[in-house]
Amino acid sequence: MKVTLNKKGDVYSVYVPKKDMEQIVVSIEQNGAWGGEFTLANGWVLEFETLDAEPTLPRTMEAKLLTRGD
Repeated sequence: MKVTLNKKGDVYSVYVPKKDMEQIVVSIEQNGAWGGEFTLANGWVLEFETLDAEPTLPRTMEAKLLTRGD
């Protein structure tokens, strides 16, 4: 799914346009320099591809929904 990832200070947020939903990232299980599993405040876990460095944000990226936190 396409999402927009943003960062203000040290806090990441994710906007999901299809759901018109914005959530704060509460934890990150990082793989490599940047990427991995991002857990949102609503319980969703999104997986972002591993990158060599943090991308310039805000940025629209592809993320895989691993769980809705049910």
